[in-house]
Amino acid sequence: MPGRLCFTTAFFLLTILAAAIGPKAATADNSSNLVVVGHDPLFDRGMNAAPAIYDHYVYIGNRTDSSSTCVGATGMPSGDSCAHPHAGILIVDVANPAKPIDAGEIGPPHAGKVGVTTRELRVWPDRKLLIVMDFRCTRVIHACASGTDEQYPFDISFFSLADPVNPEYLSSYVPVSKAGRKVKPHEMYLWIDPANTQRALLYLSTPSILPDPAVPNMVVLDISRVSSGAAPIEVAEGNWVSRYPGAQDAAALLNPTTKTCGPYDCNLFLHSMSLSLDGTRAYLAMEAGHFLVLDTTSVAKNAKPGVVQSLNDSLLTEPAHRPTWMQEPASASAVPSVCKTACPNSHSAVKVPQRQLVVTTDEVYGTFTDPKHGCPWGWEHFIDIADPSHPVIVGEYKIAQDQQTFCGSAADDAATQAYTSYSSHNPTVLRDLAIATWHSGGVQVTDISDPAHPTQVGSYSPAPLARVATEDPALNRGGSKVTMWSYPIIKDGLIYVVDIRNGLYILRYTGPHADEVRSVRFYEGNSDVGDGMSLDRSP
Repeated sequence: MPGRLCFTTAFFLLTILAAAIGPKAATADNSSNLVVVGHDPLFDRGMNAAPAIYDHYVYIGNRTDSSSTCVGATGMPSGDSCAHPHAGILIVDVANPAKPIDAGEIGPPHAGKVGVTTRELRVWPDRKLLIVMDFRCTRVIHACASGTDEQYPFDISFFSLADPVNPEYLSSYVPVSKAGRKVKPHEMYLWIDPANTQRALLYLSTPSILPDPAVPNMVVLDISRVSSGAAPIEVAEGNWVSRYPGAQDAAALLNPTTKTCGPYDCNLFLHSMSLSLDGTRAYLAMEAGHFLVLDTTSVAKNAKPGVVQSLNDSLLTEPAHRPTWMQEPASASAVPSVCKTACPNSHSAVKVPQRQLVVTTDEVYGTFTDPKHGCPWGWEHFIDIADPSHPVIVGEYKIAQDQQTFCGSAADDAATQAYTSYSSHNPTVLRDLAIATWHSGGVQVTDISDPAHPTQVGSYSPAPLARVATEDPALNRGGSKVTMWSYPIIKDGLIYVVDIRNGLYILRYTGPHADEVRSVRFYEGNSDVGDGMSLDRSP
């Protein structure tokens, strides 16, 4: 079909398309203090999602589905003649990191389905357990089949990695609140109890703008016995929307008559979270609600076995005392005006090991998803949590495209504004280094030894593939064809990252504080697996 990006069209049309809407990017890698050790294009499929690692195997989910929805150069994805190949969870053997080998794929009926993305993956190595978050993806930003949660249901799936090349499906679980309501997950953090390594909790964000305390924004599951055939057990949940100024009434958040957004731009919910080593603190990235610290001591200590604990009243940071950015008026105790040009979009919050410091990222897409989005996108903030009741921003880091001077410049053309994002996304943080994927900004390594004056000490942006089966509708149709997306995983001193479009990259960092990376056996920003159980010794 002319004007569509898919492998099912004839070769001569693909050639024409490559010239018309193919990458305008460089033909060589652009790097500083990050050296490519290995690369796997993952069958040129595009739409790669988050990775997880077990032993010497990398498991990589898919942002799209197994439909044949086409992605044109502009506009809404449409049509059904563009196959999405290898739509399941890919398995890559990295025993030799310089030569990754495609080793297998988890496909239907448990992955690679129509209407469902395998967006988030984690591994509990001691139990040889692969954890997969499945939920309905959208046509607009994922090129998926249109449908509802009833047609394409969400769940958490579990697989045994006893045979890592042929994972065995064990079970699935639909998250349900204490009140019996199904709650759709979005991101997850895996916490292995350092005091009892046979106990594991899965923290799920379940985003909702409702201030109803019975509709959780976060659910905590005990998955300790899943590999033995038992179902996950809900142990806690929480919702903090109603604690924000002006957000006590659902109608103030979304007018039921006009369907227009009130304060917080229909964007006040928990996006993701991370945990302290001992599990007694959760660090919450609250989208338009910025950043909060939550007391999870009772959950970590299993203080009320058999009871679903409410964390609604467990905030250490009250919203009126939170750090704010990109909000008018700036006061945390004020009701904000609806965003007209930019919103915080707080995405991730990860504590710095051995320090009372948290790194947050903001994620902002282009104007294709929302006319208020686009330049200057989002960046990192560094927040002092020595007093968790009054966290304080002590610094920030932006790349050039996040500066206001870039907005409206010649490089910031209409396609860049609509279909690109130079936005921070997911960080993995060591004592003196923040290693973050930054969408079209590639991989960014920041020296945070002085968080008030962070400096770039490493960066990597790959030469993009000539073409892929499915372009990301929201992130890959501008001038840049690079979208680094996943939480970096450090394994045996090497950094593993996934580019939505261009595949798996294995990098070696050679800049300042490189010894911190070289000494890591295993570490990632969205679990405490491996070195995460001992790296952070601060209270």
